[in-house]
Amino acid sequence: MSIENQGGAAAVDTAVASAEYRARKGEEQPLLSVRDLKLRFGGVKAVDGLTFDAYAGEIISVIGPNGAGKTSAFNCITGFYRPTEGDILFDGESIIRKLPSSIVKLGLGRTFQNVRMFKEMTVVDNVKTAMHARIRQNVFDAILHTPRYRRVEAQCLEDARGWLDFVGFSLDEDLLASQLPYGEQRRVEIARALATQPKMLLLDEPAAGLNHSEKQDLIALIRRIRDLGIGVVLIEHDMGLVMNISERVIVLNFGREIADGTPAEVKNNPLVIEAYLGADEEGES
Repeated sequence: MSIENQGGAAAVDTAVASAEYRARKGEEQPLLSVRDLKLRFGGVKAVDGLTFDAYAGEIISVIGPNGAGKTSAFNCITGFYRPTEGDILFDGESIIRKLPSSIVKLGLGRTFQNVRMFKEMTVVDNVKTAMHARIRQNVFDAILHTPRYRRVEAQCLEDARGWLDFVGFSLDEDLLASQLPYGEQRRVEIARALATQPKMLLLDEPAAGLNHSEKQDLIALIRRIRDLGIGVVLIEHDMGLVMNISERVIVLNFGREIADGTPAEVKNNPLVIEAYLGADEEGES
């Protein structure tokens, strides 16, 4: 996979944006701070000393060859894996031993590499499920359908429809998730993640399986999410999309970070080129 000549004028824009971010980061605390993160499966080092910061209102892409440790790092950050070493701070609080549900409540949402929908639930109910962690109800309210229950349910429905509209979903909200085309399932999954009211959103290969038009819609959507002040960190293999949208790019190889910079800096980094294309035989010893 070549990373050369990707992004064009859009990459220049994101390079300027990244410089602006760097100028003000010295005065801000990172929203997400990963410190010397390590994850081992037996003798395999899936993540090996990963360290980076991510800020509110910033779009970061995490790239690397297959098996580089990208999804493993996401799983550590969101509580699905327990790291072997290191620490992860979110909004100034260590989340290294917290459950995924607790991490979501703190404001760190995510999507998955493979779409995870409740297939036999409607579209709008799929989005509503994400709101349960923040609903203030009890069994008494639910059984008797008290006025408080009806108010909360009405607000959840309104919010779910609002997020579906935000992501550009235009089909019938009462369709079952199993009836949706793949691209629409992706939209609903992002709407559901947004319904958790995240401060930061982690997207695991959101462009996988999308056609060109759907990828352009995804780029616009990610920018709209950023414009809400939500930080976005995405794993992605589509280098055109990465170079178009990213303000920073972090590159992993064999579990280690080998580059962190603007798209222009990263695509010209010799270590990155070697990771993707291999070393020149003449230069090998």
